[in-house]
Amino acid sequence: MTFTIRDERPGTAELVALYDAVGWTAYTRDPEALRAAVAGSHTVVTARDDDGQLLGLLRTISDGQTIVYVQDVLVVPSAHRSGVGGALLDAVLHRYSHVRQNVLLTDAEPGQRAFYESRGFVEVHDVEPQPLRSFVLLR
Repeated sequence: MTFTIRDERPGTAELVALYDAVGWTAYTRDPEALRAAVAGSHTVVTARDDDGQLLGLLRTISDGQTIVYVQDVLVVPSAHRSGVGGALLDAVLHRYSHVRQNVLLTDAEPGQRAFYESRGFVEVHDVEPQPLRSFVLLR
């Protein structure tokens, strides 16, 4: 599969279709809030196939200097295991290579750990030499 990674903020209809395709319906219940969240992101990179179809998206929240949160990494199911997610993440990690803290929160789906560890991430409880804690408040 060939695809192109680029900086862009897709329109609402494409965003809703992508987030629905991966089952992230909490985002798609309010399409305007989803559009505004993507518009307010520090960085948004997409992957598109040769026909211009949206295959994936990664967005970050960041101050651009000391911390970057990888907020969403989405790839349409038909493009899973094709390198799209890795290419999106690699593009962002390269862009923020000067930033000390790269953080993300993800579900415990099988394969997530191996994918993120392959890009240098470590689960917070495994950080050495000092243990870290991570907290979240979901509403």
